[in-house]
Amino acid sequence: MADRDESRGDAQIIPLNSEERAATADGVRPARRSRSRPAARTPVADAGGAALKPATSGGVGSPDPAMADAGEPAPRRPADQSVRPLNGVRPPRAKRSTSRPARSAASNGTASNGTAAGPQAATRRGPVTRPGGSAGAGAEDATASNARTADGRGDGRAGLGAERGTPAPESGFAESGDLETALAGVLAFLRRRITGDYVVDEHGFDPDLTEHVIAPLLRPVYRDYFRVETRGLENVPDVGGALVVANHSGTLPVDALMMAMAILDHHPAHRNLRMLAADLVFAVPFLAPLARKIGNTLACQADAERLLTAGHLVGVWPEGFKGVGKPFNERYTLQRFGRGGFVSAALRAGVPIIPCTVVGAEEIYPMIGNAKSLARLLGLPYLPITPTFPWLGLLGLIPLPSKWIIEFGEPVPTDSYPAEAADDPMLVFELTDRIRETIQHTLYSLLMQRRSVFF
Repeated sequence: MADRDESRGDAQIIPLNSEERAATADGVRPARRSRSRPAARTPVADAGGAALKPATSGGVGSPDPAMADAGEPAPRRPADQSVRPLNGVRPPRAKRSTSRPARSAASNGTASNGTAAGPQAATRRGPVTRPGGSAGAGAEDATASNARTADGRGDGRAGLGAERGTPAPESGFAESGDLETALAGVLAFLRRRITGDYVVDEHGFDPDLTEHVIAPLLRPVYRDYFRVETRGLENVPDVGGALVVANHSGTLPVDALMMAMAILDHHPAHRNLRMLAADLVFAVPFLAPLARKIGNTLACQADAERLLTAGHLVGVWPEGFKGVGKPFNERYTLQRFGRGGFVSAALRAGVPIIPCTVVGAEEIYPMIGNAKSLARLLGLPYLPITPTFPWLGLLGLIPLPSKWIIEFGEPVPTDSYPAEAADDPMLVFELTDRIRETIQHTLYSLLMQRRSVFF
């Protein structure tokens, strides 16, 4: 006969001795015989978390053998909370963690908490080779994991390029570098202004202020707003004096500033254009000092000859206010070029005359009317009325974004003429009319090539 031990979860047959067999025959159930249980194989995690070790017979949670022989239930020792007894049931297989340690911790042989990892942790996993990549140390790039965490999605799209070994884009570095360069330029400019380490010529021209303050403000207007297309810059000499003669239009003299930006930014020598301005420019209180600093000089023959003789690049607009203030229905029709004083200055200095043609300035402020009475009261040559001014107030001062073309023509040499040729009115008139006709024919040619006003 046998008795069934019900203390375990599974049935176990225990053979009876002779006394127990006799007692069973008399109808008396023998006393339950206590049997010491085998020690449960309890997993014990080491400090490194590398392996599981079986517990011994005196392990945590096992009955005391001395008490088990007396037939009494053995008192259990306090169980360690970090160890769970299995009671004969196979523990579920621990799942492998999906998150891998950072490469820096694995490659340096240190744990994630900063302590040194044991030899089992160092040899627990070998090199992992990803498809299409090289063998690594079994850890993801920290950059990829940080990008995935910051993205907040489990698919890991933010770190896909880093996991595959693709270098991260460097667009941010270019932007930060440009910002640092601009900041360094501003600080250097302020240092020069404070210490007085800059030069101003006899006419008040300040090249340091023009190139580092005024030009950066005008450059977006030139490049992005008017989208100026420049042609024929090879006709402008790199060194020496030259006189640039151009048509004038646009209600406000914006064309002169755009011509100066074209030569400063796109010419190989990055020359400054010294502009001859009218008397009204130097009569305005706040405009006069700024005009001097950016290179404007009074439009007189003496100043023009002085600049040309010194080897400067001088710009002149012979139409004057008649060209800037002409109505919109007379656009791209050149007005009279005056008495040819600019030709006399070029003949005396022996410098070439370069005709320049500007297309696009006529449409920035379409002048549909002129308040002559009010202009006379204000001391202005004209007071324009446009589709936006004065109806929209200050918003009417914003120019329309027309497409510009600036073309520099073939230079007209003057060094072959004798010195007394500047006093010959017939020669001066002939050269003046020749240059005017050249600019007018170029205007017609560029207007034929232009697709539309704004494109």
